[in-house]
Amino acid sequence: MKKRKIKFVFFDRDGIVNESPGPGRYVTRWEDFRLIPEFPLCLRAAQAAGYRAAIVTNQRCVALGLMTARDLAGIHRRLRRVLKSRYGLGLLAIASCPHDTNSCACRKPKPGMILRLARKHAIDLKRSWMIGDSDTDVEAGRRAGCRTVLVAPGAGASRPDVRVPGMAALLKIIGRMLA
Repeated sequence: MKKRKIKFVFFDRDGIVNESPGPGRYVTRWEDFRLIPEFPLCLRAAQAAGYRAAIVTNQRCVALGLMTARDLAGIHRRLRRVLKSRYGLGLLAIASCPHDTNSCACRKPKPGMILRLARKHAIDLKRSWMIGDSDTDVEAGRRAGCRTVLVAPGAGASRPDVRVPGMAALLKIIGRMLA
């Protein structure tokens, strides 16, 4: 019997899960990680609609020597604990690209992280979504075969399937969008 493929939501991290530290800046300590209040609610709505979820995040700060891969894994472990203990929510995975620009196949806008998770977890990419706050997130989702959401005010260069100005607006539509 063939395993049924699952539908999925891939979330970018900085700017979607936690407050972005700004261009060229990085969250390198848990003490600087600020969970965006709407994220757990969006994650809950996705799960209620029958979707599994993961975070896919570029973390060039590791390649730059601003933190270690172990430190990054520690931040992600704490995030998972907070989501579980405060909200009763879980993530199937947190995938991160620690590489520098143009040095790998996983750094968004390349779809490597998404494709690796899809192979590992039997994800139906055509029924899945990539939600991010940058054109690179949208491009990675498109290249992987997902539908895409851009969470950003104003117009960007990319052409997402859905565009909303912020996480509060995403929270208002995510249930209908995924239905």
